[in-house]
Amino acid sequence: MSIADIRKDYQLQTLSEADVAAEPITQFGKWWDEAVKSDIVEVNAMTLATADKNGIPSARIVLLKEYDAKGFVFFTNYNSKKGEQLLQNPNACLVFFWKELERQVRITGTTEKISMEESIAYFNKRPDGSKIGAWASPQSLAVAGKAWLKETFDYYRERFKHGEIPKPPHWGGYRVKPFTIEFWQGRPSRMHDRIQYTLDAGGNWMIERLAP
Repeated sequence: MSIADIRKDYQLQTLSEADVAAEPITQFGKWWDEAVKSDIVEVNAMTLATADKNGIPSARIVLLKEYDAKGFVFFTNYNSKKGEQLLQNPNACLVFFWKELERQVRITGTTEKISMEESIAYFNKRPDGSKIGAWASPQSLAVAGKAWLKETFDYYRERFKHGEIPKPPHWGGYRVKPFTIEFWQGRPSRMHDRIQYTLDAGGNWMIERLAP
């Protein structure tokens, strides 16, 4: 079978303007709960797309760790490529693809660092190995090799073996504050349902259907 012949006709559910919530976080919560109940592997995995000051894009998978009316939170090394790009250009896009439900959610917004207190609170809940990894990895930089990474990890494991492991100053959370959120439900013959929420100047959400 050629790549061009790979296709799936979606038909599990529908999505209409009459069915969705008045604001997108409530709608996301409904879909999130259904995704969690569907036993999707790493249901919180999402693509994060960023761009530098010249508009050159970059994308990778990160994990959602919190969401509420203020936005969607993930954690990373502030000195990583994504951190550098967000410093240059705070606009970002998140995409969830829950293939078991034939659904996508696309979130576009601006990013901001969460508070130091929030980052520390989450960091303290992480396994010790993940905490040490945050210290040991100069994320996105070229390194001498795998042996160097192991030596660095072992160094920090030894350094912190007798006490609490503090949050590194270069590590913490970002919040994506949405101004558009699109809910995509797969439908037969590629006539997919696409409902988009757009935040207007008055802080209200406008709902409209997009062509598939």
